[in-house]
Amino acid sequence: MKLIRDLHNLRSLHRPTVVSIGNYDGVHLGHRRLIQALKERASELGAQTTVLTFEPHPHEFFSPKNAPPRLMRWRDKVEALREQGVDQVMTLRFNERLAQTSAEDFVEKLLVAGLGAQHVVIGDDFRFGRKRLGDLSLLTRLGSQLGFSVDTIDTCVVEGERVSSTRIREALRLSNFELASRLLGYSFSIAGRVSHGDKRGRTIGFPTANIVLRHDNPPVWGVYAVKMRLSNGRELPGVANIGKRPTVGGHKTLLEAHLFDFNEDLYSQCVRVEFFQKIRDEQKFESFELLREQIDRDADAARQSLDVPRPDPDIRRR
Repeated sequence: MKLIRDLHNLRSLHRPTVVSIGNYDGVHLGHRRLIQALKERASELGAQTTVLTFEPHPHEFFSPKNAPPRLMRWRDKVEALREQGVDQVMTLRFNERLAQTSAEDFVEKLLVAGLGAQHVVIGDDFRFGRKRLGDLSLLTRLGSQLGFSVDTIDTCVVEGERVSSTRIREALRLSNFELASRLLGYSFSIAGRVSHGDKRGRTIGFPTANIVLRHDNPPVWGVYAVKMRLSNGRELPGVANIGKRPTVGGHKTLLEAHLFDFNEDLYSQCVRVEFFQKIRDEQKFESFELLREQIDRDADAARQSLDVPRPDPDIRRR
């Protein structure tokens, strides 16, 4: 799969294309329906499939403090699109210039002159261009003038409701991981590289593998029963906290995972953490002893959730 970053990297080898446009956050079931239609049309026309997406998310550009949580990192989105068989992904930097681009210029300069679009596949709620003034009617009219056709894909519905990134975020907020997985088409997880922390967890008997989250607004927050998948495919059960660590006056948003009955070095490994059950919200404790006692209870709750027995006290890692 080819990855194109911004207009200046477009070449003739990237054309002609069948294009779908959107944020594709989560690459969920609705997105996958679009991609399937994209691939079928590209096969008919002998063109490449292209997903055109934006970085950052337009909501993050216009209102960074109120932007919705991301369901996945940009690199995970690109990998998910590759796994779906997309030929190329074009990521446009969403900045003031792009925000002020009219719908007509977006189509003429980017889709036609840039990507050589022969066909465009969009969802039924698609909007584009300055102030989101572009819609299906305008896109279809411009297509007839500029030589490309347009298809819309009906809304993907699960349990009587539309599949959307917003609905998935709400399911995660309510810790309904089963529903989130059905809407995504896979189990929700957070990936990242294990980094060095302050090792406070080790001093109270609960060493953790720490992942610094780039975005301060993850879709899950609190303490959870989890499984961590290592780079070699090994899965390890544990209990994880996502938050700011108020007991120690933390400022960065961290994922801290204590893995049961495990004491190996994971620093710099790329890992993925899957969530199974929420145990509690993050809270501030008056002492490390109170924190230790609560983590011990959290670990027991996570073991029960994941059906992981507690080891004999004489051999339990401290």
